[in-house]
Order: sequence, then structure tokens, then C-alpha cells
Amino acid sequence: MSISHAPPSPVPAPDISGKAEKGSVETGPAPTPPDLVALVPASSRRTRVPRWLRRTTGPVLLLALWQLLSATGALSGDVLASPGTIARVAGDLIEDGSLTSAMSVSLQRVAVGLLLGTLVGTGLALVSGLFRIGEDLVDASVQMLRTVPFVGLIPLFIIWFGIGETPKIAIITLGVSFPLYLNVYAGIRGVDSQLIEAGESLGLSCWGLVRHVILPGALPGAMTGLRYSLGIAWLALVFAEQINADSGIGFLMVQARDFLRTDVIVVCLIVYAFLGLLADFVVRTLERLLLQWRPTFTGR
Repeated sequence: MSISHAPPSPVPAPDISGKAEKGSVETGPAPTPPDLVALVPASSRRTRVPRWLRRTTGPVLLLALWQLLSATGALSGDVLASPGTIARVAGDLIEDGSLTSAMSVSLQRVAVGLLLGTLVGTGLALVSGLFRIGEDLVDASVQMLRTVPFVGLIPLFIIWFGIGETPKIAIITLGVSFPLYLNVYAGIRGVDSQLIEAGESLGLSCWGLVRHVILPGALPGAMTGLRYSLGIAWLALVFAEQINADSGIGFLMVQARDFLRTDVIVVCLIVYAFLGLLADFVVRTLERLLLQWRPTFTGR
């Protein structure tokens, strides 16, 4: 006597279409999803205190401490004049036109030296960074020259160019060239080789690779080098205007040193600082405009 086994009945598949079968028991409306809350990155959250106010807090506190030490007599006026005296002297220099005239002369020297230094430093970096033969011919000489303090070349510049404007501009040009060379060269050699291969596979010519791949990749380094160069340009200007100058902010400082006018010296130093800060602000604004394609970390 044989026993036959019936095949198991198929289990109905669950209905995933959202439609209830006929005769099924409905459990009520589906629960509503929770409200979505937009997440804001911590770096983009606005604080209650404006950023410009936070950035000015440090200088204002330093100025208040300076005034307090001068008012209490802890800081003698012969050593360092009070902020009120500095402001009054600055007003007098602006009123008689000596400060504005000196600023225009100094700005002109820095502008010419910065332009020449940018052309020289960037040109040498392009030759050395784009071509191996250019690196062999240029890089070793530049690396040797940049280790020589440019201030030590002032006597040679006086012998070669005299005591006019040429040695002053030459010192600024020399100080500006090396930071730009190093940063532009490093930016060119830091471009990813896979981007070069991708450009070649897309049919870009040599000039197309330089224009669309290499130069945009080197631009962040060039902007960093320009900021360094601006700082060195103002430092070189201080030394350059000590070479028998008859105008400029350095000339005012030399006169103030001869007459022991520490207040005028401080005014000139503050002018140097504000001009350098203004130049750095211009470069940072230019950097934000040219590098919009490059998202970076901006702090928390």
C-alpha cells in the first residue's frame, strides 16, 4: 500500500503594489511621515556677533591698552607717544600734504617693483616648470640667488645704478621675484598627471593643456606667492627708501629719526601696516573671484 504525498500549496506572494486585496481587512490610513528638518553645516551657521566686529576686537583692545599705559605714565612719551598724540601728528602731516605726497611716491615704487617682479618671477617659473630643459638652465641659478639676502645687495645696486629711483625699484623687484617663482613653480609641478593624460586623450594641444589644465591648477599657488610677495615688497621698500631718498614714507622716517620724533616714526609705521593690509585685502578678494571653482575649508 503506497502513500502519495500531495505537493505543498504555493504561498501567495505579499502584495507590494499598495492595493488591498478584495476582502482584506484595512487597518486604517497610513501614518504621515515626520517633517524633515534641513541640516545646516556648523561652518555656515551665523553667529550673533558679526565677523567684522570680532576681527576688530583685537586691534581695539590693543589700542585701549596702549592708551591706558600712556595715561598712567607706565609708557613714557619719549619712548612711545600716546594714541592721541599719534592721531594729532597724523592729522598735521595730512594737513600740510607731506604724508599724502610720501604715500603716493611709495605706492608708485611698490607698484613698479611689484609689476616687474611679477613678470620676472612668473616668467622664470613658467620656463622652469613647463620644460625640463628650462628647469636645468634656470632653477639652480634661482635657488642660489634666493638664498642671498637682497638687503645685502644694496651696496652693489648703489654702485651699479647710482642713488636714484633705479636701485630702489631693483631691490623691490628682487624681493618680489623669488616668492612668486617658488610658488608658481610648485603649483605647476603639483598638477595631477592624470589630468594631463585626460587632456591629451581629449585632443588638447600643448597650448590647450597649459591654458585649460596647468595654469588653472597652478593658480592657487600663484595667489599664495603674490600675497607673500606683497609683504616682502613693503619690507624691501623700507630698506630701499633709506638709500638717499628725498621723498616717500621712508624719507619721513629718516627725518624723524634725525630729530628724535618717535611720533612721526610711529605714524609712518602705521601707514606701512595699513597699506600692507589693504594690499592683502585686494589679493584675497582677487583670490575669491578667480578660485570660485575650488571649494575650500573656511573654518568653523
